[in-house]
Parts: sequence; C-alpha cells; structure tokens
Amino acid sequence: MNIRLFHRNLTPLQRIGYLLGPTLAVIIIVFANPTPDTPVVGYTAGLALWMAVWWITEAVPLPVTAFIPVALFPLFGIMNGKLVSSLYFNHVIFLFLGGFLVAIAMEKWNLHRRIALFTLMIFGIKPGRILLGFMSVTAFLSMWISNTATTMMMVPIAMSVILSLESFLKPKEVKRYSVGLLLGIAYSSSIGGIATLIGTPPNPAFIRIFAISFPNAPEITFAQWFFFALPISVIFLLIAWFVLYLFFGRIEFNLDKNYFRNSYSELGKIRREEVLVLIVFVTLALLWLTRVPISVGAITIPGWSQLFPNPEYINDGVVAIVVAMLLFIIPAKDECRILKWEDTKKLPWGVIILFGGGFALAGGFKDSGLSEWVGQQLYGLKGMPPVLAIASLTTIVTLLTELTSNTATSQMVLPILAALGTSIGTNPLLLMIPATLASSFAFLMPVATPPNAIIFGTGRITVMDMVKVGIIFEFIGILIITIGIILLGPILGIDMTQFPEWANIP
Repeated sequence: MNIRLFHRNLTPLQRIGYLLGPTLAVIIIVFANPTPDTPVVGYTAGLALWMAVWWITEAVPLPVTAFIPVALFPLFGIMNGKLVSSLYFNHVIFLFLGGFLVAIAMEKWNLHRRIALFTLMIFGIKPGRILLGFMSVTAFLSMWISNTATTMMMVPIAMSVILSLESFLKPKEVKRYSVGLLLGIAYSSSIGGIATLIGTPPNPAFIRIFAISFPNAPEITFAQWFFFALPISVIFLLIAWFVLYLFFGRIEFNLDKNYFRNSYSELGKIRREEVLVLIVFVTLALLWLTRVPISVGAITIPGWSQLFPNPEYINDGVVAIVVAMLLFIIPAKDECRILKWEDTKKLPWGVIILFGGGFALAGGFKDSGLSEWVGQQLYGLKGMPPVLAIASLTTIVTLLTELTSNTATSQMVLPILAALGTSIGTNPLLLMIPATLASSFAFLMPVATPPNAIIFGTGRITVMDMVKVGIIFEFIGILIITIGIILLGPILGIDMTQFPEWANIP
C-alpha cells in the first residue's frame, strides 16, 4: 500500500503518533528494558507507552488502540489470553450498559426534551434565569444521559432562543449573550456528568481500575459516589453560572413570557410511553441510591439488598440490567415494546471497548509487576503534603485531557496513580479520585470534549472565547476538586491521616 496514500487523511500529529507509538515500544522492549532480570515489566511498559501515544494523538480510532492488550499481552507473556479477555466485560460495563439503555429510551420517546422545556418554564425568561435554567437542565440530564447527546439536544433549543433575541436586540448584545449561553451548555454537561457513576466515562473506568488494582478494597457504590460528587457538581455549576453571567449575561431583554410554554405545548400531551420511561428512570435511580445501607451520623438507613440471602452478590451493574430489561418487556402503544433490539444500535460500543482496553492495561500493570516498579521510581515523592499532591495532580490531568479523550486520559493515568499511592504510603483514592474528576474538566479547547466541539460547530463561538473563559474554569475546577476531596473524602472512606490496610499489596 502506498504510504502517502495511507496517510493522506491524517493530521500531522496523527502521522507522528502513528509511527512514534510502536517505535517507542520497540526501543523500550529491545534496547531499554528497565528491568532486564524481569523482562515482562519492560514489555508491559513498552506496550503501555504505545497505547498512550496512540490515545493522545488518535493515530488510529481509540477503540482500536484498546485492542492492543488482548492482541499482544498473551504474545509477550504478560497475561493469559483468557484472563485479559475477561477484563473487557464485567459488572462496571453492565452498569454503563443499563444506564445507557434507559437513556436511549428517554431519547426515543422524547422524554428528555419534555424534562428540559418543563424546567425552563419554571426558571423564567430573564437573561440570568434563562442561563441558569439551561445550565441546570443540561447538568441534570448529563448525570444520566451522555454529555454528547445532552448537548446535541440542548443546543437547538438554545439556538431558537438566540434567533428570537436577534429580532429585537442589537447584534453585539445577542452575540455576547449567545456565547455565554452556548458555553454554559457545554461546560455544565461536563460539570453535571461527574455527579453519577454513569454520567461520564472516566467515573466507571475509575471504579473498575480501582477494583483491579486493590481487590481487597471495599466497594464504592453508586450512592457513595453520588453523595460525594453531587455537592462538588452543584457548587461548581453555581460558580460557573455566576462567572458566565458576569461575562456575558448582564443585558436586558424581555422574551414572551410564554416562550418556553409554547415550545412545551408543541410536544403535545404526554404519552403513556413517556410516563413509563419516567417511572423506570426514577426507579433505577432510587434502587441505585438505596441498594446498600446509608449512614447519616448515628442513623443508618437499611439497604434493600439486605432483603436477599446474599446481598453482597448484588451490585449496581445487576440493578442496571434488571431495570433495563423491563424496557424490552413493557408493552408500548405505538410499538411492540418500549425498546426494540434495533434501538441498541445506539449503544456506544466503541466506548465500551475503550473501557475494556483500560481495564486490561490496569490488569497488565498489576500482573507484570510494572505497578510495583513505577511505585519504586516515584518513591521520592513520599512526604509531599496531600493538598499539594492533589492540586498538582489535578492540574496535570486537566491539561492532559485538553489534548486527548477524557476516557483515554483516565485509563492511562489511573493505574500509575494506584501504584504511586501504594509506594509513597498515601491513600490511593487521594490520587485516583482527583484525577478521575479532573479528566472531565476540559474547558479550554474545542477538541477537548464532544460538547465543546458541538457548540464550536454552531459558528457562534471562537477559540479565543473558550480560552478566555476556560482558563478561569480550569483554575476553579482545580480548587474545587482539592477542597472537595478534603471535605467530602470521608464519604468514600478516605482518611488523610492513615494508610488503608487494603492498599497493602503482597
């Protein structure tokens, strides 16, 4: 095949990455193995670097890079083929699948649009209230639906508002307000997504990589994560609204008070299928939140899983699939069932494979001994104040995720941070959780996240618009994550003064 023809559709960065990834792998494996007595450590390091380069440069599709462990780990003697294959599908994948099937049902029956317009009716038609309404709806939907789908739905609604304003406001005023409104949608989709384990891919990726790295650690449940991350999400959302309002929202206009009500009326009377999907959605959320006992001070609320003989057998993935199956069973008036199997074509199989590649990479880190070797190299960081470590790490990951997929970023750094925590005697969660949250906070560049790209595609946002505001949001995100870990960490069992017993890897 003609090499020039093969590369003609690649960007310069992709061309460099395409060759650099395997080249670096060969150099490490053949010429610079860091542990000649244990070559499998060098094999794993080389292949991990190959994956990192291809993920960062997107030289090939991200899911294709994720196949490297199952293709090459057995050949290099890193892991048994059966074992590495099994890491690609697990309870976290089922958690993601179940949540996404409910989201598909909401989109199919237009429930998400009804929720959005109903909420906007409540917020009112003042400039600041409209901005807050759009951001609140986007953040809420992003907790349960993919950030991309949420943004795709909210942008047309926002554009209809912008076009209405152009009929009676000066172009300069409309331009300024439209920038704030569109940035609010993109940024709130990322901010809202961190609140639940299914809201953004790095969250379930963290849960599984943590379980692989520390099999004796207690489970982090949907409810624990929700009560930990929701305050961070809400506080960041309110600060983000205030900043955007100061920059773009201080104008005066009067929309028709029935503007959103009229749009809502166009949806027609709520259908039976929408009600059923709403019931399924609320049921799933409640079952996730109440599966295990919830302790509030001296009061403990029992979890419903304790009603079963083996409550430890039931995880959030089981709950997700049980509820999602109902969507294929409940009859619908206009169709045979709420969901048909053809609807599963919308499932993000590429992201699921990408998850699997990250899980396999984490397994390779542990089984080959690379985690231990990395920890030894980073031992010099021992004694660093936890606050400084969290802030520094959050900054690095935030900048990295501006250049590459947030999922790929978390897949690359989490196994390393697990090893670092063990090596320096710091609770690994103090490092892994900030990195997970930071990988979703990309506000600077249009290519950083799909929501950023979508609003940039409207033609009403410039790169400089995003950079000027995004740099402020980057600093706010770093500060909020640092404070959030310190204040809310105990919800996840984090004690900053003690090294957990489960982190002692034999």
